[in-house]
Amino acid sequence: MVDPPKVDLKRVKTRQAAVRISHSTAVGRLKSAGLRWKSTGGCANRRLRYCTSLDSVRTATIAKIIELKRDSGCKIMVTGGTEAGHMPGRYSHEHGYKLDISLSPCVDRHIATSHARVGTRSDGSPLYRSSDGTVFAKESDHWDILFR
Repeated sequence: MVDPPKVDLKRVKTRQAAVRISHSTAVGRLKSAGLRWKSTGGCANRRLRYCTSLDSVRTATIAKIIELKRDSGCKIMVTGGTEAGHMPGRYSHEHGYKLDISLSPCVDRHIATSHARVGTRSDGSPLYRSSDGTVFAKESDHWDILFR
């Protein structure tokens, strides 16, 4: 009988299921870290496009936006989350991978100087990518950020 091939377990990456959290838990984590969120509609209903909801956002997404605040030293305002009205897709707002944040001179400067410019999105938005794969798209009135 032939022995099965050996596997170098040091090279195996663990896979973690995406853990999703409620809107109130996400807002609590943001608030504890000094981040703010706002909704132009003054609501958090995920089914309404004029609300800003963080319902079912990934814990990793919240951790990464908190990390952005810590690394940049900037005030960060979350203005878009998992609510209706965003483009669909596997790595979308709906699936908890993306957040929108307000533009600010501090955030704009940090992203542009700390991350590589990687091109322009089809809508004309400049794209930047961090070393961990986060993609920042500078839209006309906010940053659209994909956390992978």
